[in-house]
Amino acid sequence: MKIKNIAVIAHVDHGKTTLVDEMLKQSGTLKKLEEERVLDSFDLERERGITILSKNTAIFYRDYKINIIDTPGHSDFSGEVERVLKMVDGVLLLVDAQEGVMPQTKFVVRKALSLGLKPILVVNKIDKPAAEPDRVVDEVFDLFVDMDATEEQLEFPVIYASAKNGYAKLNLEDDNNDLLPLFETIISHIPEPSGSSDAPLQMQIFTLDYDNYVGRIGIARVFNGIVKKGMAAKVIGQDGEIREGKITKLYTFKGLKRLEVDNAPVGDIVAVAGFEELNIGDTIADYENPVPLSPLHIEEPTISVFISVNDSPLAGTEGKHVTATKLKDRLQKEMRTNVAMKFKELGEGKFKVSGRGELQIAILAETLRREGYEFSISRPEVIVKEENGKRLEPFELLVVDVPDEFTGTVIEKIGKRKGEMISMSPMGAGRTRIEFVIPSRGLIGYRSEFLTDTKGEGIMNSTFLEYREFSGVPYRRKNGAIVSMENGVATAYALYNLQERGKLFVKPGDKVYKGMIIGEHNREGDIDVNPIRGKKLTNIRAAGSDEAIKLAPPVEMTLERALEWIEEDELVEVTPESIRLRKKFLDPNERKRYQKQKMG
Repeated sequence: MKIKNIAVIAHVDHGKTTLVDEMLKQSGTLKKLEEERVLDSFDLERERGITILSKNTAIFYRDYKINIIDTPGHSDFSGEVERVLKMVDGVLLLVDAQEGVMPQTKFVVRKALSLGLKPILVVNKIDKPAAEPDRVVDEVFDLFVDMDATEEQLEFPVIYASAKNGYAKLNLEDDNNDLLPLFETIISHIPEPSGSSDAPLQMQIFTLDYDNYVGRIGIARVFNGIVKKGMAAKVIGQDGEIREGKITKLYTFKGLKRLEVDNAPVGDIVAVAGFEELNIGDTIADYENPVPLSPLHIEEPTISVFISVNDSPLAGTEGKHVTATKLKDRLQKEMRTNVAMKFKELGEGKFKVSGRGELQIAILAETLRREGYEFSISRPEVIVKEENGKRLEPFELLVVDVPDEFTGTVIEKIGKRKGEMISMSPMGAGRTRIEFVIPSRGLIGYRSEFLTDTKGEGIMNSTFLEYREFSGVPYRRKNGAIVSMENGVATAYALYNLQERGKLFVKPGDKVYKGMIIGEHNREGDIDVNPIRGKKLTNIRAAGSDEAIKLAPPVEMTLERALEWIEEDELVEVTPESIRLRKKFLDPNERKRYQKQKMG
């Protein structure tokens, strides 16, 4: 059995997971798919329609085993992409035939080319009415040239496909039959894995899993030697520390299943168990002659938040796990499998968590919440570096696709956030694509405003560019907060009288407490209000004043929206049942003291 290892890379929503579904089906590896997007394995991926964790599967075609790794397209999960690319010998670069090259496409392509991987371009969604496959091929070629691709990489084969309809072809004029042209191109174009069966064993862990029966499982590529079940081996950590162990279980992949085997050849992707401690990037090496592989390089985090034990008046009433110990254990567990994130304990019940972007941190918080954790989380802040006496902050390349009539508003808003326009091009069909370079700070809190400004029709994507000199005063929310000054339950009567002050986040019957933010003020500056006041009852009925109270529906706060909205003196209280906004200092006098210190 010959082996080919490929990764599927693309921008968000260009059809990676759908293509892998079809490859599993048409190769005969899976007779019938239970559902669509089978690799989107947990609820958050299904709900959002995005890949968050890289996953591997294997298909069998002719006498080949093709190991496929489906990677995330969102740059916040770049840590997943970077380590996966080291495990493969080529990539399927999927690009939407209408949207063309997008920021995350550039990000993953740069990584793949720098590792010397062989690319195959798959122009997907050619059945779209506004598809322009030829333009997309030219865009990709120009991108490769910009990224200093080698002559060999520039001679990439092109496949035209519609993953949804299950066909691929080498020429646009060919019939729409099946994915065989894609399978044949993978076999002829992707090199076979390098490495020698006779050399001492070397394999590197790139993903971790856990099984209640066998413990920690490391998913790794065999770079040299043959791996056998029952063999003793040494694990070499990224820091050079050597631990001993024994491979008690060995699995290879077929479709979505793991098959237990006795041995696996060089170049294969396998899962091993039997080691007490395994970390991403570790080398499992020959017992007699342990030689480490080069460590995995992961880009540094650019954004951080503080996660702490919930200490609001409603703490402990809705969550299952509410203590500092539980929170710490869960965050430590996350850091073992998520190499792009870092965490640091700052004292009793307070932790600093750093990651690659708002979405990555929001996904972590949402996952904790669904597991029954209760905690508070601060506004995301960018990580600032000091170099040669200069303050540096992360900058991003931002690309927006907007209907023509909204371009002025978007350029003006991004300009206020220190964004600098670098290009603007018409996309046809009444849409324009604009590229900006903007500090990461300027993007915090902009996504929901952008969707409002473009009536939900705008598309925005960004990817980390580099650290540059600090760009002055950050963007701040214009409007103040409406803050409760009482503990209790919100009443319709009180909210009715408050709704002219701004947009409310609570409805009658919601629990509120002193220092909790219940709405956004119409003006600058915070305002303290009483949302639990009832109507004074009299025995005289006044004409017209007892009509039904009409309340505007409250603003629904998702976790991401809440993180975008809050300022540095505010927190989001997260429980399995609720997302509440609050002031860091619940007491109004403490808040005044904090403001004075800040001004002074």
